[in-house]
Amino acid sequence: MVIVGPSDRVLWCQRIDHHGWQFPQGGIDQGESPKEAILRETQEEVGLGPEDVEIIFETEEWFKYDVPKDRRPKYFRRNIYKGQRQKWFLAKLISDESNINLRATRPIEFDEWVWSTYWYPLMTVVPFKREVYRKALIQILPEYNKLISKE
Repeated sequence: MVIVGPSDRVLWCQRIDHHGWQFPQGGIDQGESPKEAILRETQEEVGLGPEDVEIIFETEEWFKYDVPKDRRPKYFRRNIYKGQRQKWFLAKLISDESNINLRATRPIEFDEWVWSTYWYPLMTVVPFKREVYRKALIQILPEYNKLISKE
């Protein structure tokens, strides 16, 4: 989820293993919709619940990336984890940024966060995710522009 906060900046989070920065994201549990999943994952990863964010936009398209073999977690048997297929969301922070809590649940996924410019994540995301981020950010851009022009 791309979360827009103060000064039209987006929430950008550093993974606790320091293998990159990313937006809050995660898997969809059995019986969950993509929207329910991203709200749950956002609460688990950064402590922001449905009362803290307003979802503005959901991409129609699913975006897919593959994780290079040398970057796949070693603890998965037979290298099952190969990548991810993602639905992207744009949301506005409607509460105070002091509600951001990277230690809201265990396991902790992020240990640092910043408000970045819209395109900064494209330059700093791990290379194998870059093309997906580019496509998703381009698709979200018109809604982001509408959002920031209202403020």
